[in-house]
Amino acid sequence: MTLFEKQKEFFLSGKTHSLSLRKAALTRLYKAVSLYEDRLSDALYQDLGKSAFESYETEIGLILSEIRYTLHHLKRWAQPKSVPTSIVNFPGKSTIYPQPKGVVLIISPWNYPVLLLLSPLIAAIAAGNCACLKPSELAPHTSAVLGEMIRSFFSPKYISVCQGDERVSARLLTLPFDHIFFTGSPRVGKIVMEAAAKTLTPVTLELGGKSPCIVEETADLSLSAKRILWGKIVNAGQTCVAPDYLLVQDTVKDKLLTEMKKVLFAMYGNNPAEHPDYPKIINERHFHRLCRLITGTILCGGQIDQKNLKIAPTLLDHITLDDPSMKEEIFGPLLPVLTFSRLEEAIEIIRRFESPLALYLFTQSKEVKLRILKEISFGGGCINDTIMHLANENLPFGGVGASGMGAYHGKCGFDQFTHYKSVLEKGLFYDNHLRYPPYKYKLLPLKWILK
Repeated sequence: MTLFEKQKEFFLSGKTHSLSLRKAALTRLYKAVSLYEDRLSDALYQDLGKSAFESYETEIGLILSEIRYTLHHLKRWAQPKSVPTSIVNFPGKSTIYPQPKGVVLIISPWNYPVLLLLSPLIAAIAAGNCACLKPSELAPHTSAVLGEMIRSFFSPKYISVCQGDERVSARLLTLPFDHIFFTGSPRVGKIVMEAAAKTLTPVTLELGGKSPCIVEETADLSLSAKRILWGKIVNAGQTCVAPDYLLVQDTVKDKLLTEMKKVLFAMYGNNPAEHPDYPKIINERHFHRLCRLITGTILCGGQIDQKNLKIAPTLLDHITLDDPSMKEEIFGPLLPVLTFSRLEEAIEIIRRFESPLALYLFTQSKEVKLRILKEISFGGGCINDTIMHLANENLPFGGVGASGMGAYHGKCGFDQFTHYKSVLEKGLFYDNHLRYPPYKYKLLPLKWILK
């Protein structure tokens, strides 16, 4: 019997439906992450050069917080919900029953290898599923620690880990999972969706895109500079929701860039690439790809440490839409700067790209805020901040169009791995004869009932 078949058998036993088992599993996962915290942090440093602070801030701490949140709300989420019954079904009772989907596949990327593997796992466990985890081989140290951690705390017939390269992923995608949750690039997302179509498997795709950052002339420029650069620098820009390019109103461009230079110096000094807290690029291929995107005028940054795979945070001026950095998602510490004089120009530029995963707007104008929210399609985002919308379990996180489908975090994550079974229970003491043939003289009464 294959591992997949064992997981199917275990799910069909009904044991994962138990609310007490789900809570125990989440508590066990919390204990596992707590015990492995130092090892996970060390692995993240080896793979991505993350400091212990950044590892906890952006990955480990968020996982522990999400487990606590889920445990607090799970009983309410898992309860059947009574809903009103229409008059045509009188007498009757209507109920929605949350039902786990079954055995699910979670494929995670390399840029946040702990967060983006375990966060959907939390939701899958909470919803009552078995799970097969495929961590990224591009973060080998973290993948190894995660594999050991999961195997130490969970039976493989309940939660399994499959490690290896893209050939392993390809084999997994041939199996008839009950749901596939994929985080990664749009290119691979298309492959996942094509494979899932062959078995009619539902998918959640968390992809990416060129997430714009707009700074309008009423913005608090000093605070904007700090929050934009933090969002760009965290994980050396290797974040799917990092600000990808900057659109700044021409009346405040010089002042904003002056503030950003000050902020960069305050954070990492004259040579950020040599700072011990500054992360590295994941591998040589991505390092050289990013180097090729450095065009235009370097306003600050630009230092490169090829030996340690570090590229300093770099502001690029005099950029056009034809520059290499505007032709693809950057996924690194480069920030192209474009200007606009009227808001319409910024909106037109953003609309030239597919709907982004995130959008960030810095303004104190209510009119500007409402216009951007109304006229631009994007997955989620912030007003006067960057990235921090991910830290709220009450906000669903996901893309739209080319940036993804489906969303998760908190209750929304529970929903992704749940089928809501709708059940009508009819009473027996009355049976409306109107629905039965013959239908002569019944059309007018039917229209009256259905008004």
